[in-house]
Formats: sequence, C-alpha cells, structure tokens
Amino acid sequence: MITPTERGCRLSLFIQPNASKNEIIGLHNGALKIKISAPPIEGRANEELIAFLAKTLKIPKRQVEVLKGETGRNKIVEIIGVNETELKTLLKI
Repeated sequence: MITPTERGCRLSLFIQPNASKNEIIGLHNGALKIKISAPPIEGRANEELIAFLAKTLKIPKRQVEVLKGETGRNKIVEIIGVNETELKTLLKI
C-alpha cells in the first residue's frame, strides 16, 4: 500500500467518486479506499483527490502526483516530501 521512494512515498488507492463527502474509509484489497465527492468527469475526481490529500497531509497540492490510473478507480499517487511514518500518522492508517 505504501512504498517509500527517493522523493517521498507512493500510495496505492481505490477511489469511489460521487460520494456524499470526501473521506478515508480504510483498506480495500491492499489499497487505501478514499471516497471523493466529485464526479469522474474531465479529471474532476483526480483534482478533488489531490486537493483532499494535500489538505489532509498539510502539504501543497504540487507535492501530490497521480502516477497511474488517471481514468480508473485504482490509482498510484506519489506524495513528495513525506516519509512513510508521517504518511501513516497523518492518514490515520
């Protein structure tokens, strides 16, 4: 689920768009499940995901990058400048 990298950490996510609110649900098939309120249209869910993670982790949005899964529910996101311990603490996992 979390893989340390030179720049920070990679996080495996399972996204549920069109939710009533943005929230972290917990583990789902080896990935962190996150509900996002935005619809999966024209990248809106990805933008909302980046903003939600940045706010939750208290980092700038530019430090959150979607590496894989731009159009799918399964995503790999890189969190730059945050180590594994900090990530687990801030995401409460």
